[in-house]
Amino acid sequence: MKAPAEAAPAGHQPLAAPAPQGFVLSSHRTEQGPGNEEAGGADSMNSVLGKVRPILEAFTSDDAALSLAELVRRSGAAKATVHRLAQELVTWGLLEREGCDYRLGLRLFELGQRVHRQRILREAVQPYMEDLLLITRETIHFAIHDSLDVVYLDKIFPHRGLNAESRVAGRLPLYCTGTGKAILAYSPPSLFVDVVRGGLKPITRHTVISPGRLRAQLDRIREEGIVLESEEIRLGYASLAVPVFAGGTTLVGALSITAPTYRMDATGYATALRTAALGIGRSLA
Repeated sequence: MKAPAEAAPAGHQPLAAPAPQGFVLSSHRTEQGPGNEEAGGADSMNSVLGKVRPILEAFTSDDAALSLAELVRRSGAAKATVHRLAQELVTWGLLEREGCDYRLGLRLFELGQRVHRQRILREAVQPYMEDLLLITRETIHFAIHDSLDVVYLDKIFPHRGLNAESRVAGRLPLYCTGTGKAILAYSPPSLFVDVVRGGLKPITRHTVISPGRLRAQLDRIREEGIVLESEEIRLGYASLAVPVFAGGTTLVGALSITAPTYRMDATGYATALRTAALGIGRSLA
């Protein structure tokens, strides 16, 4: 969907961060399920990679290490299979041993840093995020869309008032986060349908779980080009977010300022946030 027409305030000189031609973001991950078979008719879960995936995905962002028994429980695979594959993953550097437990390996981090699309985007957004940090002294996020979630591509924050719910490469639902609502408002209507079908579950007592109320919020975001989310994901915190469009037309993600509700100056921060989003968009054109 196209971006709202808006001019940058006079005098703003964004840092240049060139991107390759044809740059498009919003990652859409295909979920595997019953009947969703890979080319050639083989069941993906019976392939080697199909068995490795649940072992790696057994680790959450809160897990430093997992025992073999926990890997078996979370992956749903046989103990002998998990043990054999875990040993191979250690050899490849994708897992590491920590006593009798396993942890994700440094090799995964190295490979992740080579993802060209995300690396180029992070390089483009970081100067503007740093500018916002200097102006607001609050937590700054940049998120992209994946499936029914936002994935935080980058996060910078001052020493005070950390927002523990988010972390780089972490996921949160589209429907209850500032960045998620900004992305959802400018995405195809089919995404809204998928989000509602996936279930609107309350994270806090302020989370909007009515499809009608959520739709009304998205309509207002499209009118105003900005969203203020208050305490829907964490009590005591609010987030001001705007969509980011490459070249002014292609939705690539959302930029936000997160602060304790008593400190959130939505009116004062709006211009700086919009200006940063426009600068990022021009650098990705």
